[in-house]
Amino acid sequence: MPEITISMAAGRTDEQKVGMMRDITQALVKNLGVDPEAVVIQINEAPLIHKMKGGISFVERFAKK
Repeated sequence: MPEITISMAAGRTDEQKVGMMRDITQALVKNLGVDPEAVVIQINEAPLIHKMKGGISFVERFAKK
């Protein structure tokens, strides 16, 4: 049973996350030949203040945009 864990910054809509998980499921079905019922996907979201890249928190990064 393929199990996928996705770590990402919080902020996407439920619809975006569901769409992503459906697309990933279909990719595993197509490329691995597994049944969709065997695919488990979990999203771990972190608040923007709890993520940093290059010494700049995601809060700071998004404030610049």
